[in-house]
Amino acid sequence: MNDDPRWFFPHGDLARDGWQAVADDRLDGWQHTGLRVGDLAGGVELRLPPRQVECMVVPLSGDVVVEWSDARGGSGTVELAGRASVFDGPADVVYLGVQTGARLTGTGRVAVAEAPADQVLDLQVLRRDEVPVEIRGAGRSTRQVHNFGTPEGLHAQKLIVCEVVTPAENWSSYPPHKHDEQVPGAESRLEEIYLFESAVSRGLEAPDGADPFGMFATYGSSAGEIAIDRRVRTGDVALVPFGYHGPAVAAPGYDLWYLNVMAGPDPERVWAITDDPAHAWVRSTWGAQQPDPRLPYRPADTTTSHPTAPRGARR
Repeated sequence: MNDDPRWFFPHGDLARDGWQAVADDRLDGWQHTGLRVGDLAGGVELRLPPRQVECMVVPLSGDVVVEWSDARGGSGTVELAGRASVFDGPADVVYLGVQTGARLTGTGRVAVAEAPADQVLDLQVLRRDEVPVEIRGAGRSTRQVHNFGTPEGLHAQKLIVCEVVTPAENWSSYPPHKHDEQVPGAESRLEEIYLFESAVSRGLEAPDGADPFGMFATYGSSAGEIAIDRRVRTGDVALVPFGYHGPAVAAPGYDLWYLNVMAGPDPERVWAITDDPAHAWVRSTWGAQQPDPRLPYRPADTTTSHPTAPRGARR
């Protein structure tokens, strides 16, 4: 394996200040995006101090209560309806503007996506039934995208957020693509964070020793050299400052999920990408294929939904 450890962090390596993971501008070479992951079970509370960032609170499992106060003197409480796991459809989410402080409590795990910003925008709540759900690709390239924080669904200055569910044996973040040059109408400059989770595929039963995983890769472009070639498991974080990224592949028997957090220096908040020319042709094959009939994943009953468990439990 010939990869750069600056850009990949196994579960636990970014633990800080009571959070399971924190990625922000304290990391060398990182400046436009941030991520926090925390566990609220057992009465734990996590705090977001007022800062010069806009952020989105995303329940990963369980429900989350957000008590907030903003730069304009407003305050309140938002109750976010969560889910059994990230493989059980969208959850409620809330956007908090610049200089908004918050206290998070609840019953499960939570992610907070962040981006430095200077415009003070209103708090926004998007309920799970309102989240745009996109089935992207076809055949073994089918994946399910929850577009709760994209420019089409969220008013923000810099922050772009979405999550992707890839069922077992399928490929996503494919064809490999990049967004590290400003090419008006064609490509935008965006840092990107991937937070991964993996679990035994819906409807399957696995022995206690099962070890859910997927695969993820990046490689260099004219903007710089980067190399990640890794198995990815629940809680792992990959940073993509530049370069081509993809595929993210779900191994047989295991579903893969990831949260994408993007932001960059361009004045326009837009996700515009350039496929690797060697593989861009693959998109043209999707028209002759049907989407994977396993998708969309919606909330499942207790016999088939993915259990919520810490990384060490090997879901």
